[in-house]
Amino acid sequence: MDWLVLVIAGIFEWGWPVGLKLGWSATGADWRWLAFAGGCLAASGTLLLIVQRRIAMGTAYAVWTGIGAVGTFLLGIALFGEAATLERFVFVALIVAGIIGLKASS
Repeated sequence: MDWLVLVIAGIFEWGWPVGLKLGWSATGADWRWLAFAGGCLAASGTLLLIVQRRIAMGTAYAVWTGIGAVGTFLLGIALFGEAATLERFVFVALIVAGIIGLKASS
């Protein structure tokens, strides 16, 4: 159950960079998106706080940031047309390998 909560925390990590990206533009602030970012950040951090009681802090944090980084990377490509080069995918695959390795060794 703790690992599921950690995955959900990592998914909430996707929301705050997207909210920040959409919340600030050349025309100024969109407080709805900024509030969304803040809510996702609070939810993600709270869930991380909860799981660190039973999953080692270093492992939990690394997995949490890895899920956030990989998801944000994919959302950047899908939603904002960011570069989808082979090199970027290779390095994101290394992050995924690290997440799997941490889970397997825990």
